[in-house]
Amino acid sequence: MTSMRFSLRRRNIVILATALLFTSCAALEKKQVAPVQQEPKIRNVIVMIGDGMGFPAVGLLDSYAKYAATSPYKAAGIKTALEELADTGVIGFTSHEAANVLVTDSAASSTQIASGKAAGSEMIGVDEQGNPTETILEKAKKMGKATGLVSDTRLTHATPAGFAAHQTARAKENEIAVDLLNNDVDVMLSGGLRYFIPQEASDEATDIHQSLKQRTSGKIKLKSSRKDSRNLIAEAEQKGYAVAFTKQQLEQAAGKKILGLFSSSMMPDALQQRAELAKPERSTPTLKEMTGKALDTLAKHQNGFFLMVEAGQIDQAEHANDAGRLLHEMLVMDETLQVILNWVKQRNDTLLIVLADHNTGGFGFSYNRRNLPEKKELPGLLFKNEPFEPEFNFVPHDVLDKLYAQKMSYQTILEQFDALPKKKQKPAALAKLINENTAFPVTEKEAARALQEERNAYYIKDHEALGSKSFPKIDDFEEFYVYGAGVRADIIGRIQSKFQSVVWATGTHTNEPVPVLTYGPREITAQFGQMMHTTEVGQKAINVLTGN
Repeated sequence: MTSMRFSLRRRNIVILATALLFTSCAALEKKQVAPVQQEPKIRNVIVMIGDGMGFPAVGLLDSYAKYAATSPYKAAGIKTALEELADTGVIGFTSHEAANVLVTDSAASSTQIASGKAAGSEMIGVDEQGNPTETILEKAKKMGKATGLVSDTRLTHATPAGFAAHQTARAKENEIAVDLLNNDVDVMLSGGLRYFIPQEASDEATDIHQSLKQRTSGKIKLKSSRKDSRNLIAEAEQKGYAVAFTKQQLEQAAGKKILGLFSSSMMPDALQQRAELAKPERSTPTLKEMTGKALDTLAKHQNGFFLMVEAGQIDQAEHANDAGRLLHEMLVMDETLQVILNWVKQRNDTLLIVLADHNTGGFGFSYNRRNLPEKKELPGLLFKNEPFEPEFNFVPHDVLDKLYAQKMSYQTILEQFDALPKKKQKPAALAKLINENTAFPVTEKEAARALQEERNAYYIKDHEALGSKSFPKIDDFEEFYVYGAGVRADIIGRIQSKFQSVVWATGTHTNEPVPVLTYGPREITAQFGQMMHTTEVGQKAINVLTGN
């Protein structure tokens, strides 16, 4: 009997111990699977592209900000937005060549960034085999996110087009305009009205011309580039877009969908903007203002958004070898980036990617033997018995202030020259315009170089059809200045460069790696801190957005 009691007691103890063990394990298991606080999933991706913004352009901005007497950064004791992003984000490098070639154009590079796929030169949203590519913007739409495109060029230009259109050639801007609208991009702000209005709008006698004239407040040239009667403005309104043609209309635009077209073709360059900025009657928004409106609108979408912002006229300045304009275009880019960065810093659910699609022009400051500094006494011990006498001019800081003092771009100067009566289109008139609007005077003889009547057979093939009758020769590397009569601006740049201590390598693109800077949750941005190709940047961005 005693033995039986002992056996029962032992069995009870074992049962109790087992129960306690299971209870402890269950508690431990419950503790282990308790929810762990994690970083929120990325809801928004913003890509900012400085078209042509290689390291030389970044260096120009940095030098101006730190050393120029006119620098607002220096006066306020603050950094550029680019430097702030570099300090707080992650820096990488990206190569950008198009498929099967060494150099890219903006169409191929935009397509590669947008899709993560290798693209053929001059194609829009097309891979190297000729198939349409699905872009990050289109993937965002499928996920129920809002989408936006902002550019200070025109909406149908290569960079914005590469994110939401699919065409065999970037020149098909009428077709690109249709693609953009069919892709139902929620916010589209830029120039390029001429591709959205019917051909009848060019005729002042038509109702559509008069209606558009009233709606644009007469501020935009109404000349259609379409070859049909399709009115994409009316189609946009039927799709629920608020349409804006002026800064004031953009400010008042409400709702989730906005189409803003603020110029017939390209938007005003940075120097034109600066001249108009303080005028109360200014009707054209800046890149900064368009970007702010896009962020305000897209941020209201409950599922997040994708936004591409292009500072596109950096490239235009470099194609023209216009150093003064380049500085101002970089300032436009930086003030716009500051708006984006300030917005993103308040959140932990957004990835910001800032990069160039390629470099343009091969800009740089270079020391030379012009205007050698005068010898001077130095207080240092080693110079006690001899003056300091430099053998070269290593470029004083005041060159930066002189570049900033430029009032008009070379393009605008030449447009004003071409608007003169034919009998007044003489070298002296061009020299006068250059000297009134830049801080580096040229002589009448030097201005004549940009107006020589020699024809260059290399240019005739591609540009005679455009109506240009004569093309000036450039001194060297003629094959790399391919834009016909536009070479006049490059010649002005070459003439002034010796006074600016500036060198230019080309009038086209170059293929050296360019910067890519990212800001957001560190475990996400860390993957961009390496040497990549634009296809890799694009694929990484897509993976972040889609959660892959």
